[in-house]
Amino acid sequence: MSTLCIYTLLLIFAPRESNVSPETAPPGELTYSDGPCGLPIMASSASLWQHRDFLLLWLGQSVSRLGDQFTGLAIPVIAVFVLAAGPLEMGFLGFAGTLPFLLFGLLVGVWVDRRQRRSVLIRADIGRGLMIATIAALAFVGLLHMAYLYVFSFLIGILTVFFDVAYQAYLPALVERKQLVDANSKLETSNSVANTGGPALAGAVIELFKAPIAMVFDAASFFFSAATLIAIRKREPTPDPAQRRSILTEVAEGLQVVLREPRLRYIAGCTAWSNFFSSAVFSALLIIYLKDQLGFTPLTLGLMFTIGSVGGIVGAVTASRVAKRIGVGGTIILGAILFGPVMLPLPFVSGPFAFFAIAGMFFVSLIGNLYYNINQVSFRQAIVPVRLQGRLNATMRTIVWGTLPLGAIAGGVLGEAIGVRTAIIVGLVGGAFSFLWVLFSPVRQIREMPESAA
Repeated sequence: MSTLCIYTLLLIFAPRESNVSPETAPPGELTYSDGPCGLPIMASSASLWQHRDFLLLWLGQSVSRLGDQFTGLAIPVIAVFVLAAGPLEMGFLGFAGTLPFLLFGLLVGVWVDRRQRRSVLIRADIGRGLMIATIAALAFVGLLHMAYLYVFSFLIGILTVFFDVAYQAYLPALVERKQLVDANSKLETSNSVANTGGPALAGAVIELFKAPIAMVFDAASFFFSAATLIAIRKREPTPDPAQRRSILTEVAEGLQVVLREPRLRYIAGCTAWSNFFSSAVFSALLIIYLKDQLGFTPLTLGLMFTIGSVGGIVGAVTASRVAKRIGVGGTIILGAILFGPVMLPLPFVSGPFAFFAIAGMFFVSLIGNLYYNINQVSFRQAIVPVRLQGRLNATMRTIVWGTLPLGAIAGGVLGEAIGVRTAIIVGLVGGAFSFLWVLFSPVRQIREMPESAA
């Protein structure tokens, strides 16, 4: 499964380390009770509605996330429905798409901190658009094979590492610190809207026009996103080369930021644990199970994901209100509880109500995902200086997304050895315990966002 496909599924089932994604960042001394995040997202501070550059970024990412839904459904449909991929092949596909996070994440963080992030984002978007268009072209002429999907998934994964690390570090340079929670809440809401309407639209397009057509939409969305980034006027200061140190020194600094701060360490453990088991289930096994055991079609899959993804909108709109009531740490823990155990009944439902039952599980799981994601990334970006954001993001990505290729391979091997349904049960049970990392940790003591680091 390609990196984009994995993003689509893991956005629903596991705490993202984003993203695919844009995740939240903190205000300065602003707390949930006295800032824009204390209001409903659509009624938040008017300042960002007048921020031309942020609106361009928001527009481009909104279109791109919608496009991701097309490829996110098209790739597994091609692999399972057309190329007849089994659990092991799907596991290798997930492995290829996420291996770059494990191999290159730390080095990319140092590289990104030495360059202007906007140019990195533009090049990554253009590159991914070209690769998605190439996959679509090969599918059109009947030359696409699993080996090609492995290669392109790996290459897209490399560019995604560059984009995601640069993206999380770019937003704090684009808007003021006090606007960051509001900005990321808007971005998360757009993600949730895309995940709500996108799968059904993608399923309909695939059902009517076949998967390659759907991928053309995604390629176009990457080019559109690159165009909006090019149109942004604000320029970042060029990092001073005189301040550079050896790569190993800077990599070590990023590791120290995460590993020496106990709250970040436990958050990373929770996310990495969940992502390992989520990748095992949802990269290697889910689509095969839904097709073979429940008879789902591409359109059925899209509709189910759409219904379930409404929970993402609910989570994005209510996350700040919940954090105001029970505290940031409490909301992180609540989110972790919701996105794990709620999926346990999935392999036990069948019959005419299976569609609605599974969609309901997705709904609750994605509410928890947004509660967790908005608050934990806001916290981590609040306590780390801007100059270290690239290395922080890369270190976190390496830790929490580095388990994805391992989980994908484990899921594929397990599915071949003991059967798809039994392997899903093992994966869901294992992932259900991820919340213990944050429950028994100093994360419980986080009430409000701390004062922003310089």
